[in-house]
Amino acid sequence: MTENVRDKVIKIIAEQAVLEVGDVKMDASLEDLGIDSLGLVESIFAIEEAFDIQVPFNANEPEQSDFDISSVAAIVGAVEGLVAEQKGD
Repeated sequence: MTENVRDKVIKIIAEQAVLEVGDVKMDASLEDLGIDSLGLVESIFAIEEAFDIQVPFNANEPEQSDFDISSVAAIVGAVEGLVAEQKGD
């Protein structure tokens, strides 16, 4: 399951950044990939839809969010946690 979550998140981020999936590195920040605030919001929506989860993210105050967007790896980890929580319900 973990691999599947990682692959889906990377695909979503790659689409937003208009990059090939292989160009999205786990240690890259969204800024490194050229994703601006609008692209971030679109990525969050796409992630929510792809995994049927609710991401605790406030676009107006991203630094106040419990959803870590500091790197691709952090986003993958946060999504994995949300997916696991949902399965636990």
